[in-house]
Amino acid sequence: MKYIIFALLFLGFTAKAQESKQFTIEGKVKTPLTITLDNLSAYKSVSLDSITIFNHLMQHKSSIKNIKGVLLKDILAKVEIDAASPKTLSEYYLVFTASDNYKVVYSWNEIFNSPTGNQILVLRSYDTDPAKAEKGNIAMITPSDFATGRRFVKGLSKISILQVN
Repeated sequence: MKYIIFALLFLGFTAKAQESKQFTIEGKVKTPLTITLDNLSAYKSVSLDSITIFNHLMQHKSSIKNIKGVLLKDILAKVEIDAASPKTLSEYYLVFTASDNYKVVYSWNEIFNSPTGNQILVLRSYDTDPAKAEKGNIAMITPSDFATGRRFVKGLSKISILQVN
């Protein structure tokens, strides 16, 4: 009986591992910012029909559909990075952390100085195929990536803006 209770507790924690209704932007910023699922609806919305999720071997893993999101750059426009001068921004990088501690890194130049930055989306709603627990939670993806699953952050909980030492 105690094994069943342990298994149920474990499954309960696992199901909640990807849940994210808000995330914080922190680190080398003048004022940290918390964005909630409700706040995301205040930004200009981007809609996509579907994105195929490929792993690092370019194998089809899944698909997401009915995607509604916001450009990351629109959200970051509300954050003032604490940089000594614009020249030092090339030393900055952003770490996107999921609620299960999965992490993805982008450089400042990748976001603000390349076409990739015009594609990075913070998702406020999407459907998975087949339906999974992360449906409806905040996520982040770059649709222009070849291996889309590598930088698909489900359950986004934090964006840390850091500087290389």
